[in-house]
Amino acid sequence: METDFQGFVTARSAALFRGALVLTGNRDAAEDLVQETLERACRKWRTIAAKDAPDAYVRRIMVNLANDRWRRFRRTVPQPDGPDRAAPSDEYGQVDSRDQLVRALQRLPMRMRTVVVLRYFHDLSDAEIAADLAISPSTVRSQLARGLEKLRSEVPALSRPSPRQPQGGIR
Repeated sequence: METDFQGFVTARSAALFRGALVLTGNRDAAEDLVQETLERACRKWRTIAAKDAPDAYVRRIMVNLANDRWRRFRRTVPQPDGPDRAAPSDEYGQVDSRDQLVRALQRLPMRMRTVVVLRYFHDLSDAEIAADLAISPSTVRSQLARGLEKLRSEVPALSRPSPRQPQGGIR
């Protein structure tokens, strides 16, 4: 059973980290979130391994932990002030655009952010997201639409066409 958990960690920890990084917006906090998620999953691994979708179960643990942290710390996190930077066209500009996107994601309400992360960073369907979050697929679609609208209004570069996305921004 321990080997199964080690295999799961080896196969899924990078994807969990990417999701945690977007949920937290901070590398150290993401590492802590993944570690705590895997610690809890390890304690319940027999139960989780018996489930049809252990990935979904572990993602749910991570989302719940992120929600708990968000509730606990949202009043103590300073909000960045200052004008939005223009979207540059060089490599440094791409880093700047990613930074703007992560900051904009951090300003979304937690459920909305979670839906966007699960869709675009974990590539889950409406039904999978709904099952993970115990909400209806229509709620997933409305949260996703509102989240994308807010992201587009805060990060104008997402609405402009780019060489990689000829149809324009996040769909």
